[in-house]
Formats: sequence, structure tokens, C-alpha cells
Amino acid sequence: MCGIFGYIGYQDAAKMVAIGLKRLEYRGYDSWGIAVISEKLKVKSKKLFVEKQVGSIGDTKTFNSKLLTLNSSIGIGHTRWATHGGVTKTNAHPHFSTDKSFALAQNGIVENYTELKSSLSKKGYKFETETDTEVIVRLIEDKQSLRSKDLKQKLASHLSSGNVNLKEAVRLAFLELEGRNTIILISNDGQVIACRNGSPLIIGKNFKTGEIYLSSDTLSFAPFANKMLIIENGQLVQIIDKNITISDLSSGKVIKNKFEDIGFEAEEVEREGFPHFMVKEIYESPYVIEQLVSKDRKTFENFAKIINECANVYTIGSGTIGVAAAQIAFYLRLYGKKKVISLIGADSVEYLPLFKKGDLIIAPSQSGETADVLEVLEKAKQKGVKIASIVNMPGSSMTRLSDYKFMMQAGPEICVMSTKAYIFPIAWGYLISKTVQGKYDEGIKNLITLADEMDNWLKQNKNHKDIKFLAKKLATKKDIFLLGKYQNFQIIREGMVKLIEGTYKHAHALPSGDLKHYVITLIEKGVPVIVAISEDIVKQDLLNSVHEVKARGADIIAIAPKNHSDYNTFIQVPDCGQVSAIMNVIPLQLLAYYMAVELGNNVDKPRNIAKSVTVK
Repeated sequence: MCGIFGYIGYQDAAKMVAIGLKRLEYRGYDSWGIAVISEKLKVKSKKLFVEKQVGSIGDTKTFNSKLLTLNSSIGIGHTRWATHGGVTKTNAHPHFSTDKSFALAQNGIVENYTELKSSLSKKGYKFETETDTEVIVRLIEDKQSLRSKDLKQKLASHLSSGNVNLKEAVRLAFLELEGRNTIILISNDGQVIACRNGSPLIIGKNFKTGEIYLSSDTLSFAPFANKMLIIENGQLVQIIDKNITISDLSSGKVIKNKFEDIGFEAEEVEREGFPHFMVKEIYESPYVIEQLVSKDRKTFENFAKIINECANVYTIGSGTIGVAAAQIAFYLRLYGKKKVISLIGADSVEYLPLFKKGDLIIAPSQSGETADVLEVLEKAKQKGVKIASIVNMPGSSMTRLSDYKFMMQAGPEICVMSTKAYIFPIAWGYLISKTVQGKYDEGIKNLITLADEMDNWLKQNKNHKDIKFLAKKLATKKDIFLLGKYQNFQIIREGMVKLIEGTYKHAHALPSGDLKHYVITLIEKGVPVIVAISEDIVKQDLLNSVHEVKARGADIIAIAPKNHSDYNTFIQVPDCGQVSAIMNVIPLQLLAYYMAVELGNNVDKPRNIAKSVTVK
């Protein structure tokens, strides 16, 4: 989580960093901070200035900051998702060094920060914040102080330049950090230094203007840069006077670098008349499916052969994308006739010894930077497992790790609650499964029909009116249950995730066949039960479950092609055959949206969560 951004150029650095941070707020929006160097004030020497605030950065078009008066051309910034320490201005990044000669921001978690902090405290270092980030700052100061004789010897060949001394102190300090971390710092002599281990770091450059950007993703600087350089794990970046040097963290040796095309154009992302990004992105779901069906047939056929050749196939993801991974596994079992196991990123430890050469892991991801999934993929890769990814963010860690790369090209997804980036991977899973089955053409035909039906359904005002009415009713409820089976089980799990994310209420999705084993004890008069029913082989099983909860007074809300006497509320959807489950996602996402609006919640930025979870 968290987003870091840096700018070196000729425009006002505070403004440019603010724009970058705004585009990174999906990664965290508890607080933000910017550090710049004064350059054009009547100051005897350059000086660092830091501004930090709690909450969202606000509208950058009317961005009001005292930093803008400094006319600086160099700056860094940070938007925070709190891991260590409460959400306060003091805990916000960047953090000053004691002498205010540099300021530092971090994306990640220092897993050994307790031990480091204890050691530094014994040496007399003082701590003003509750963050693990401040430990990094003090550790760099300790390396700069040359208190250790061994350290003096190590640095003896590097002491001719103060610049190199800071770089070396940063390098040595960073090597002592455990966990997935990326840091960026700015010094009062105009240096920008950054290091990466796990959490993403990308450099963007405009080769016409010479402007340089450092960021947690390409989307943040894509409108301004024409080339990018992805910093790999174990690398350090130093920028002095717009000269970029990349070096190996372990040895300190300089590494040759080559910029590459960003691969897409990104204009300023607007809501385009929609009240929130979430509903705009739900409306874009048919377009996402159209993007999928326009992709090269040969790519799917070649990958289908790979799947057939693999001894074991796994899918993996976390949160909403973990549910998408499970739906992909369902389709591969149903149509591809493959034994596929779906895994949750953070809870896959017991599978690590089972991975072996010849296996395949399929990993969908919006950001391609999900830490708990990347950790599993990295360990699996070491054992010879092949990795396939379906990612929306170009240049991501997951894409670069993969043997087989599929890009969503769904366009930016700004709302933290993923919608269209959930639709793409499950539609992709259906198509690749049909390709494995030898029925690619049938898969394409069904998806084209689905895109048309989905688009038509979204354009009908009655559907929105019905769901708004339902949302108003459910907003007063404490508990919501969801039932599904077969193609719709993972779909109602996605409905559960969306309801929890958007409404902060308790929602519980369960396979309908398990109803009578335990959850039925919670069913009483007036309890809302949402059921997704398609015209498939398990329809009667689901209707039996509906009878059971209805008999106990449940309020039945059905998402289905046909009405039934047991339904209290009927949300009609078109019968889309094999892809009906994908259609059923849309009303569930809209229900979560309209309930969030009804409850007055922050729709695009739900509390306590971030879109890209780059820490474990």
C-alpha cells in the first residue's frame, strides 16, 4: 500500500508531486505529505520544506499549499495507508532527518523495525513518530555518523564526496531492512535517492523536456512521460542534476539501464458526468469484455496447449481478485476438464512444498503488485513453476515475473472497490477454458452476446430504479446473507465482498448446499437473503434452498432471468447461458454502490482499505 512520487524538472515541484499523489491515492489516503527544496527564495542556502496533512489531498486543480511559493523544481511525496502508528500529521510521511538535511518516505513494512529501533535507541537516537519509517531515517543517520570502525573502513574509499557518502549510508541502511520495502528521499543538496525491495518503483522520463518522475506505478506519470524504467528488486537509484545512476544494492556497482516505451497513453482520468468512479467503471464492463474478445486468437490457443501440458494448475489471488481466481478455476474444471486448485495469496503456505517443475499458476491482478501473491509466485518460480498473469497495470512486478503475460487493457480503475477489473479475469477464465475445450469460437460468440446484453441492461433506467429502492431498504439492515451454487457461488462471494467494502455491514456468502448444516440457525423473520439463480442444472437445488429460508421468514431477493412466487424482490437479468454468472455480477456491484451512496459512505475510497496491497 502507500504511494510514493518524485519529480525533477522545470515545473513547480509541489504542484507536480500533488498531481502524482492524487493519481496514487487508490494506494492509500489516510494522510499525505510533500517535501521540496527552496531554490528561488532569498535564502542563503538551499533548504528542505515539508508539508503534511491528514486525509485526502483534495482537488489538485485548486491545490493550495505554502510549498507552491517556493518555486521548487525538485520534490518527493507520499500518500499513506497506515501500517505502523495512527493516522496523524506527525506519522504522515515524509519524515525529516534530525538535522533536516534530508526527508524520506516509504512504501512497505520494516519487519525487523522493533529490533532496529531498540538498537538505535540504545545509541541515543530519539523518535518522534510511531512509524517504522522513522527507524529507516535514524538508521541512515547512524550510517552517516561513522560511529563504527568497521563502517569507517567500509566507506574509506567513498568519502571524497558528500554525495556518495549519503548514497552509501542509504545503501547500507537499506540492506539491514527486512520485509518488502521501497524508500525515496530528498536531500537539501538536491539529490533524490530511492531503493527497492518488493514494493514497486518506476522511473518515468520525458525525453523532450528532460523531466524525471519516480513513482509506485506508471499510471501516475503516464500523461507526462514518454519512457519508463522499471527498477528491479535490489537496486538503488541516485539522481543528481537530472543524471540517473542505477546501482546494485548488495555490491554498490553501477548497472546499465535502458528506458522503454510506457505502452499506453493516459490522459487525466475524469468521472465524465458520473457521480462516482465506481458507477462509471461498472458501466465500462461491456467495453472490457469487448477488449477481451478482440485479442489475438493464437495467444489463447497457444496458452491452452500449455495448460493441457501442465501436471498441476493453480489459480491465485487476494480479495476480490481472489474470488476471480476461484471463478477461473471453476471454468477450467467445468469446461477444460482440468484439475485446478484456487489459492488465496496470504494463505498458501501449505502448498509451497507441493509446487514442482511442470506446474502452472494463473494469477489475475488489477495492479500486479499484490505482496502476498507475489511472495508465493516468487517462491514457486524458484521451483520451476510457470507463471501466467492477467494484469491491468503495465510494467508491474507480476507481469515481469510471468512466463505468459495477458494484459487487461481495461483502462484505469480509480475506485478502490474493483468492478471492471473483476469482470475481465472471469471472462478471460471462461474464454481460455472454452479454448482448452476446443470451442474457442463458441466462447467468443457467448461473450459478444454477453457484452451486448450487459450494455443494454445497464442502460435501462428501470433496473437502476429497482436496485436503488432495494438499496434504501437494505441500508437499514444489520446482516445480509447471499446464496449461490455452481457457476454463481463465486459470484455471490464477490457480492459479499462488495457489500462489505462499500457499506461496512456484515454480509455472508455461502454455498446453498451448506445452508442446512449451520447458517440456517441465523435465518429468522425479516433477514434479507440474496440469491443468484441461473437457468442451469442446479436451479432446482437453489430453489429448494429458497424454500427453506422462506419458510423461516427470510426476505428473498433474487437475481434471475425468471420470477418465482417465493421471491419478495425480483431483479431480472437476461439469460446468458454459460456466461450468466458474469451478467449476475453487475446488479450485485450496483447494489453495493447504491447502498454506499444511501449510507453516505465514501464510495470511491472506502475506509481502511487500499486498492493495491503491497504489504503483507
